[in-house]
Amino acid sequence: MSYIAPIKDLMFNIQHLAGLDQIAAAIPEFADAGVETAQAVLEECAKFNEGVVAPLNMAGDQNPSWFKEGQVTTTAGFKDAFKQFGEGGWQGLQHPVDFGGQGLPKTIGSATIEMLNSANLSFALCPQLTDGAIEALLTAGSYEQQAIYLPKMISGEWTGTMNLTEPQAGSDLAAVRTRAEPQPDGSYKIFGTKIFITYGEHDMADNIVHLVLARVQGAPAGVKGISLFIVPKFLLNADGSPGACNDVHCVSIEHKMGIKASPTAVLQYGDHGGAIGYLVGQENRGLEYMFVMMNAARYTVGLQGIAVAERSYQQAVQYARDRVQSRPVDGSMTTAVPIIHHPDVKRMLMTMRALIEGCRAMASAAAAAYDTAHLHPDAATRRQNQAFYEFMVPLVKGYSTEMSLEVTSLGVQVHGGMGFIEETGAAQHYRDAKILTLYEGTTAIQANDLVSRKTSRDDGQTAQAIAQQVAATEAELTKGSANAQAVAARLKAAREAFVDAVEFIAGRIKASPNAVFAGSVPYLMLAGNLMAGWQLGRALLVAERELAAGNDVPFMQAKINTARVYADHILTRTGGLRDAIVGGYQGVCDMALESY
Repeated sequence: MSYIAPIKDLMFNIQHLAGLDQIAAAIPEFADAGVETAQAVLEECAKFNEGVVAPLNMAGDQNPSWFKEGQVTTTAGFKDAFKQFGEGGWQGLQHPVDFGGQGLPKTIGSATIEMLNSANLSFALCPQLTDGAIEALLTAGSYEQQAIYLPKMISGEWTGTMNLTEPQAGSDLAAVRTRAEPQPDGSYKIFGTKIFITYGEHDMADNIVHLVLARVQGAPAGVKGISLFIVPKFLLNADGSPGACNDVHCVSIEHKMGIKASPTAVLQYGDHGGAIGYLVGQENRGLEYMFVMMNAARYTVGLQGIAVAERSYQQAVQYARDRVQSRPVDGSMTTAVPIIHHPDVKRMLMTMRALIEGCRAMASAAAAAYDTAHLHPDAATRRQNQAFYEFMVPLVKGYSTEMSLEVTSLGVQVHGGMGFIEETGAAQHYRDAKILTLYEGTTAIQANDLVSRKTSRDDGQTAQAIAQQVAATEAELTKGSANAQAVAARLKAAREAFVDAVEFIAGRIKASPNAVFAGSVPYLMLAGNLMAGWQLGRALLVAERELAAGNDVPFMQAKINTARVYADHILTRTGGLRDAIVGGYQGVCDMALESY
């Protein structure tokens, strides 16, 4: 099925919830990046993804990348599409003009990232990892390293990877064993094995810039002794062009449940004397630098969840319109009708839509906070937005990816038995979505971060401040229509459940850490549910104002309906989550290991 980019909804968020024109007015660097610019960028992005990238999605699933004699050949069409991606300037959209990028705000960039991932999740993973590598080098790379690598990566001529995981060290990076031996010329020789390296080997670019975590000889044990290195696939000639092969090679690629066209490589470093690597920043600060990549990637993975859910929803709606089966339950017709007329199919489709639009709005609001936190001229405004963005990242990543599993499962369900048949394509979205809850930190890791760093570290002050903003939206809603008042009531109950959970976490984290962390994932789901619902409450207020002015009546009415469905069918889940957090830990903590 074809993909149609949801430009109107993306632009609604950018204009009304993220406040892009206000960002452009406040931040000189974004003065020319207002709503008109966003509209033009999104329209061009939609053309490229709908016409070039999306048609390769099913082909990549059916004919994935393949490995032979150390080399990976990507799905037919990927190489040409990636060339067009680079030539179109899409890799450099958010990156600095000084290195060939366009310097646009994340508020715009996040919308283009969603489109790319909806079009083809496997394809989009390559530029995603490159973006992370670029951010790490911008943060910690030397001027010389930036001058050598960034222009080629931003242009799409070279790609980047992040090499963290090893066979014995999954998410526990303290167990990393890859070693780095200093050389007289200032370089290092790298020895070790890295696994799960997305696009660690492929045929779409002239060089691959691996960013590798390793230990320098004599470094402290644990995470404090990890350094970060640039290890290019091809060493560079004096003129900066790719030259001889470095001592790094792909020994295999994984056979996966989903994202099959994306080659996930096992890379071996140093089998022939040592791979040449170059230290990024200072020794023993590698994990700090790599977290720059990881945080950027975590937000983007949340966008991937929204993206694959959107693709599943579009396909489910089209199938429901086309599939004729059974008469209406109200007896209004005596012949079979398209299944979209049946109440439960409507419920599933509206649940899908509400979840997607809520998470999309939440991600857009977070992107606006990022832009403001980094470049706003007022220091207090920067701090406030930084705290908000940091709180939102685990929610965008964790809640949106768990949401994608629910939505893509419903997508299969709407298709009935045909959804279980691979030829329809519905199952691909479900299979592709599963990885999103796993990589760049599982949902539990996001939840642990939310509990420990984002909630308990400041005794819940940031969380409580956000809850006060939600309460302000409730107050506006109570003055509005019957729909607005109904959403306000649901939002109030959800906010109170969230505050109860925050107070429980802040009050018990020191005395009963096991009790608190037993509810960490329910807390993440509660918080994400509330934040998405809050943004849809804000959207309803905007939609009612626009509706009163007679602007785009069908879209604004649909936005109001979607907010109401979210409030009635999804926000109502928060009470049960609150109970699981505050009172449901006892059975988990008391269960003896022998009972499992």
